[in-house]
Amino acid sequence: MNICAIGTGYVGLVTGTCLAETGNQVICVDIDQQKVENMKKGIVPIYEPQLDVFFQRNLKQGRLHFTTDLAEGVRNSEVLFLALPTPPGEDGSADLSYVLGVARQLGPLLNSYKVIIDKSTVPVGTADLVREAILPQAEAEFDVVSNPEFLREGFAVEDFMKPDRIVIGTESPRAREILTDLYAPYVRQGNPIYFMDERSAEMTKYAANSFLATKISFMNEIARLCERVGANVDQVRLGIGSDERIGKRFLFPGLGYGGSCFPKDVQALVHTANQNEYDFKILQAVMDVNQSQKAFFAQKILHFFQGDLKGKRIAIWGLAFKPDTDDIREAPALDLIETLREAGAQIVAFDPEAMPNVQAVLGDAIGYAETAYQALDQADALVIATEWAVFRNPDMEEIKKRLKAQVVFDGRNIFQPGKMKTLGFQYFSIGR
Repeated sequence: MNICAIGTGYVGLVTGTCLAETGNQVICVDIDQQKVENMKKGIVPIYEPQLDVFFQRNLKQGRLHFTTDLAEGVRNSEVLFLALPTPPGEDGSADLSYVLGVARQLGPLLNSYKVIIDKSTVPVGTADLVREAILPQAEAEFDVVSNPEFLREGFAVEDFMKPDRIVIGTESPRAREILTDLYAPYVRQGNPIYFMDERSAEMTKYAANSFLATKISFMNEIARLCERVGANVDQVRLGIGSDERIGKRFLFPGLGYGGSCFPKDVQALVHTANQNEYDFKILQAVMDVNQSQKAFFAQKILHFFQGDLKGKRIAIWGLAFKPDTDDIREAPALDLIETLREAGAQIVAFDPEAMPNVQAVLGDAIGYAETAYQALDQADALVIATEWAVFRNPDMEEIKKRLKAQVVFDGRNIFQPGKMKTLGFQYFSIGR
């Protein structure tokens, strides 16, 4: 098929590239001229495992194209994906200005029947709004479909190529037939495609992310209670995760959830509830716990140094909100850095991928090390804020040699307390 992906952020670029991988002709549209020129030259604008391999292969083989011309993308395509930003407003609502702005431009460009897909995470009722924005100037028939993405950053390519399920909101038989054919190569092992109405599909995405955020906040509360009663949250996690009704994933305590999805999606669902005069008490608590978790870990560090970090040098390993991505949106590490700097600390950080993005935000307010070990030189403590695999089995003697004091604050519980004590570290983790 001929596909157009409008927007080349995480969702749009992964969607376009993975659709090209199964033989489709894909044209990606973006308003950023420099970004488009770079992609034409083979420069991938984001870090995502495997994406560069698929990107280069499909660019070379002529299935992946880039343009700033929306008309070019629309007129040459049968299926249009709207993969545009929906940032949170001050009241927590999703900003639909980008989505609806493009939708208003589509009507006059429709030269034949098109399936127009909301791929962005959008509130319930957005498909209706998109349809209303296109209809007044529509030159041809079209259907608007809700097809939410369930891509995990760090696993986005894998998730697209081998999805657990595909959710499609449409009541159009014509659109259903086209999308069944489009997605057939990705569900050959029998994973389901769920067809439903548009509003149910829109709600499904918010419900899924909000439930996962709830699991994270729940485990962070359990971890804090474990510290008070002398239990070990690692053992508790194993004990409950083996229950198939609960499952093993999203049960790891830490610094709280971050990224581009969970924070804004929980806020947006609460906003939708408020608009409909429903008090969503659980999700309000989820947000409150997540915010307090960041402060909780910072207080461990402040307490150790008796509230005075003036002249202290703190090494931070990890800046991205999770491993295997360079995304720092709502990253807990940034909140932690702000708190420690306000207390007078000098910060030196290392992250395998996210340092350029942090430097674009913080500039020279913190230091950036070329290696994880270099960040430790003469530091008064090491703080682990992201659980990159490269941090899991480091040379402990090298850490001891470089640190001024053998103090480690592990915000991701990647080391074992007993072993750290044996090695001579003062070691602090979460819930253990």
